[in-house]
Amino acid sequence: MTEDWINDKEPPVLSGDQKLVERCLQGDEAAWELVVKAYGKRIYNLSYRYTNRADVSEDLTQDIFIRIYQNLRSYRAEAGSFQSWILKVARNLIIDHYRQSRRYPQTGGSDLLEEMRISDDNAPDPQRCAERVEASKFLREGLGTLSPELREALILRELEGLSYSDIAEICQVPEGTVKSRINRGRIELAKLLMKRSARTGMKV
Repeated sequence: MTEDWINDKEPPVLSGDQKLVERCLQGDEAAWELVVKAYGKRIYNLSYRYTNRADVSEDLTQDIFIRIYQNLRSYRAEAGSFQSWILKVARNLIIDHYRQSRRYPQTGGSDLLEEMRISDDNAPDPQRCAERVEASKFLREGLGTLSPELREALILRELEGLSYSDIAEICQVPEGTVKSRINRGRIELAKLLMKRSARTGMKV
């Protein structure tokens, strides 16, 4: 009688993220739907921060989910959270698109009109609406003047609300570098705001 069973290893204990991935890989449509629902809005918002266009962001979000699905087997729970892995995949595709669009600019619909679109049932004060639109427009223009590294760090921190450690993992740089980029980005935006207020006479 052999005792090989004594040396058999117990099956690995899977984390919640890894279990979800395993279910997706086994063709569980409900599991994949959970992933799409959990991260769809966040990926779309991240795409929109870079493109400023709803139609492009929708297409980009679909492309990102296709890439995520194609690369699910490469996810390893011990390397980090599923959220960080997903955002890293999204970030790489968005950056590629951003670089291409800078090289080959496209014209699209007016984002200003999109932001101005309001409900007749609950119409805000026109002046406040105009101020919000102007502030949003300034933020987009200001982010557009920053280097890709500073822009990305500010979007992930200030607009997406990620922690320094998550940003470091996504961008694959030390946490100190992340903090430095965010600080420099804030300083650059503050300079732009000062110039704008001096030019328009608006208070900072």
